[in-house]
Amino acid sequence: MRNAENLTVAVAGATGAVGREMLAVLAEREFPIGHLRALACGRSAGERVSCGEHEVSVEELNPESFAGVDIALFSAGSAISKEYGPIAAARGAVVIDNSSCFRMDEAVPLVVPEVNSDVVASEIAKRDDGEGFIIANPNCSTIQLVVVLNPIDKHAGLERVVVSTYQSVSGAGKKGMDELWDQTRGIFSQQTVEPKAFPHQIAFNCLPHIDVFEDDGYTKEETKVIKESRKILGLPELRITATAVRVPVFSCHSESVNIETRSKLSAQDARGLLMESPGIIVIDEPETGKYPLGCELAGTDATYVGRIREDASTANGLNMWIVADNLRKGAALNAVQIAEVVLDAWGRA
Repeated sequence: MRNAENLTVAVAGATGAVGREMLAVLAEREFPIGHLRALACGRSAGERVSCGEHEVSVEELNPESFAGVDIALFSAGSAISKEYGPIAAARGAVVIDNSSCFRMDEAVPLVVPEVNSDVVASEIAKRDDGEGFIIANPNCSTIQLVVVLNPIDKHAGLERVVVSTYQSVSGAGKKGMDELWDQTRGIFSQQTVEPKAFPHQIAFNCLPHIDVFEDDGYTKEETKVIKESRKILGLPELRITATAVRVPVFSCHSESVNIETRSKLSAQDARGLLMESPGIIVIDEPETGKYPLGCELAGTDATYVGRIREDASTANGLNMWIVADNLRKGAALNAVQIAEVVLDAWGRA
């Protein structure tokens, strides 16, 4: 039986934006770390990072990095996850991977704790003590969407979902944030701006283009939201479509969502339902100008919902506006919450 009070935890990609956020969230939530390993590529080796009372030197990631590791949080990109995730699992670690590498693998749980934490307990129950495996952390836009869709589905049944995302540049990492800052400053200085991180100018612009375009005209980002939502909600036939847009905002993703339900759910009832649902805060007083705003919610953990109203164009329709910090709930926090579910399952095993 693992010692849940003295865990060895590894963070792969510890010097990246999400990796650093993972370390911060682990400390804030007082996750029981006995020994911490901060892992990154060779050029970051030797840097110092901290996680609460733990301050360690970053080690270069290699196949021996996961010996004795109980939980490994990965946020170093799909290529690293594909290479090292199975190695870590084979060494006995429960791998929580933030990349897209394993999300649609039928053998890998795709988890948002407010929605389907039970799949983690099921996975642990069928394995020997000390046996490792991989859990996938969903796409940032998917996470905040399904947190809201799940209670609505449980109460009234989902018939169709149309989502348009308004995604901050931090979703593209530090290079995306730097590009927005540099372009904004350059435009005010009447300089020519050259896109590098994004396909076109991002400052003072909106780009309906996140990731690569696929043969059906959707971007890979849009396809992720569609397929991942179906998997997490356990609704493989759900009629859902998405348009993903990059906007000149530093943090927090926003979503405009139109929902059709099988049975009638009034705006008032939906508001009450969501107020009682885990991980959700409703801010919905449009008459006083109160609704979720990314500029006010960066650094927070909840998924926020507002502008809840009935869609007059259909019998059982709702419109709403959803906002969450994509580096927190959309990545680091969700991963740590999964680790907490694992910890709880070990305690009950």
